[in-house]
Amino acid sequence: MKGQGRRIAVVLFNLGGPDGPDAVRPFLFNLFRDPAIIGLPALLRYPIAALIAGTRAKLAKENYALMGGGSPLLPETEKQARALEADLAARFPDAETRCFIAMRYWKPLTHETAKAVKAFAPDEVVLVPLYPQYSSTTTGSSLKAWKRAYRKGPGRVSTVCCYPTDEALVQAHADLIKAAYDKAGRPGPARLLFSAHGLPEKVILAGDPYQQQIEATAAAVAARLGEGEGWDWRVTYQSRVGPMKWIGPSTEDEIRAASQQGLALVVTPIAFVSEHIETLVELDHEYRQVAFENGCPVYVRVPALGVTPGFIEGLGRAVGNVLGAPDRLVTACAWRCGGDRTQCPNKSGARA
Repeated sequence: MKGQGRRIAVVLFNLGGPDGPDAVRPFLFNLFRDPAIIGLPALLRYPIAALIAGTRAKLAKENYALMGGGSPLLPETEKQARALEADLAARFPDAETRCFIAMRYWKPLTHETAKAVKAFAPDEVVLVPLYPQYSSTTTGSSLKAWKRAYRKGPGRVSTVCCYPTDEALVQAHADLIKAAYDKAGRPGPARLLFSAHGLPEKVILAGDPYQQQIEATAAAVAARLGEGEGWDWRVTYQSRVGPMKWIGPSTEDEIRAASQQGLALVVTPIAFVSEHIETLVELDHEYRQVAFENGCPVYVRVPALGVTPGFIEGLGRAVGNVLGAPDRLVTACAWRCGGDRTQCPNKSGARA
């Protein structure tokens, strides 16, 4: 599909992260005041968000200090945006294609990006979440924020809903796992943990497809690694906060159990496409320490996808496949949500 002088705006959704110590508290407030995170009326949600932000700010600042004082998520996402622009320029040489970044909880915030896209005056807008697996707490929240901010904006709007078993995503994960394992000398016996950000169990019970999609991604990657390799793998969940019950098993518990069995560990971030606090602090520092304290002989952390060529090419192909499909949510693979996943916005779906 070639353009003819078209202007194409691609909007990359991501979480965002504080760019310095002074931004930590307002970032946390923005996060916890989101009704997708705390499902209470604003009158109750805002004071609770302020309380949580105040109590968690000190520890969060200490963690961000390990990364130089702020999150690397924006520069990482900017690299992905530039790489995707190059891919799209090759795919659509007659179109002017520009990638924009819309962060949900810190700058550039969604409303700021919406203004920039309006000024660009695109003929078509493609929304691409950098969350491969759909959740109402991530992609769903970002889409709602965009809809509010881009009212009456120019261009036909299409959305890549999710891509949990996209061929390029799966292959990119498998390649990174193999490379990290080979670099470590292929230690064995080993256990591979696919670690994803956790969610409260009640979110999944309400029909959110996230856990189902995480498990599908992991199974597809494990199959790509090859049955003959004898991979012992499990899906785990990290980053639990608060007293409520979260989905499991927890990454920390599984690291502790495998380490006590004397197994080497290969840990890969299966839901994170960029390095940020959950990978650079939790996986690289906190969980590594847990592993060695419990007897783990070798701890291998697989890098996030970043600008891996295959991953970027997959995003470019997904953009191309949804162009010209106005007001549709399109999966970038053959994924279909089951009938019980009532929070999925695209259950009947259309293959991209």
